[in-house]
Amino acid sequence: MKTIGIVAEYNPFHLGHALQIRESRRIVEAEGEETAVVAVMSGDFVQRGEAAVFSKYARAEAACRSGADLVVELPLPWVLSSAEGFAEGAVSILADLGAEVLSFGCETGDSRSGSEDPGEKEAEAESGPPAAQTRLRELEEAAELIAAPGFTDEVLKRLKAEPGQSFAAARQACAEEILGKKLSVLQQPNSILALEYLKAIRVFQLPLTPLVIPRRGAGHDERGENPIPSASELRDRLRGGRGIEGFVPEAAEEIFRRERQQGRCAADPSEQGRLLLSRLRWLGEEEFRNLPDAGDGLGNRLYGAVKTETSYEEVLKAASTRRYPLARIRRLCFCAALGVPAGAAAGRPPYARILALNERGRRILRDVEEKRERSGNGIPILNKPAHVRELGGRAEAIFRLGAQAHDFYTLLFPEETERRCGEDWRRGPTVCS
Repeated sequence: MKTIGIVAEYNPFHLGHALQIRESRRIVEAEGEETAVVAVMSGDFVQRGEAAVFSKYARAEAACRSGADLVVELPLPWVLSSAEGFAEGAVSILADLGAEVLSFGCETGDSRSGSEDPGEKEAEAESGPPAAQTRLRELEEAAELIAAPGFTDEVLKRLKAEPGQSFAAARQACAEEILGKKLSVLQQPNSILALEYLKAIRVFQLPLTPLVIPRRGAGHDERGENPIPSASELRDRLRGGRGIEGFVPEAAEEIFRRERQQGRCAADPSEQGRLLLSRLRWLGEEEFRNLPDAGDGLGNRLYGAVKTETSYEEVLKAASTRRYPLARIRRLCFCAALGVPAGAAAGRPPYARILALNERGRRILRDVEEKRERSGNGIPILNKPAHVRELGGRAEAIFRLGAQAHDFYTLLFPEETERRCGEDWRRGPTVCS
């Protein structure tokens, strides 16, 4: 059985995500092997620096009942990292769980990517769509350059010479200058993450074969009429009190309907802002300076905004600049509010916590445990939260951060009776038939 790995947020899980899983299976199974799909998913908060609309438990169950076989949580410090840290943490967990293929969605610019013609599908079965292969070569070329020794030093030099630039803009300018051509892959959200996945595979020398699945439907943050709306559009619908029926798989639709009916949909951004600002106002200037990714005076800038502005949205506006993008400021705010210290995401995650699985998922875990027993090495698997106490040290400290964050997250639920404390220490994986 060949294991396909996917890095995801599933905020919320929708038809495009289900399509990625199906297409990944189709391409790999064309080689004659049975497949299993393992997804490493952000928890209750996501990398763009906001709360997920549904809890990690609901989103993991939706994914598992809609095509994935095993869903594992990416621990909080890696979720609230830059794209580089997010990718390194997620991809390393997939490799530790025995994934051999890394599937990711990517903008290809190919007008045929939405085709449902069976003949085209059959022709593409072995290697994927031609446009996807072209984009993969471009991404691998850029990843090789960015991972090369000395490249980051060149980016830092450019930032010093032009301090108004963001790191991402400086990196793109350096790469284009060295390669002598434009790199559109460094401007598209999914392609940027894909680049970081490929770089992580190189840096950690992971045995993962990349597989590009062209994005179909709406782009990353696009709104408008589309049979496969973006996750951003679905979140907007939920925030406006509308349903998402017809835009998510039937099994996921049932789960998300249940969550909304029981008052467990965290879709109100104003409630999130008030809670965050109340936490941020308790913190001192030194605590802001010591946040992850808060160097170059950013910690001081954020502290000043917190002390002078009267709403969370105004704090974000006051602190963000071209050099300090909004997503980076939002992540810093959540790190501050949830107690994530600098250095928490250094290295690889110390455990894999299971959120949902089916029988094929159990087979993946059995294989991992057998290899671990034979070699004496491997990532610890958390089927029961209390087992993290046996690991102790860094693993327990990181788990506690996530458990405390979940307690904060439940305060966003509209139904007061659902805001119970300590659930992360009591709840095991959802088993899907």
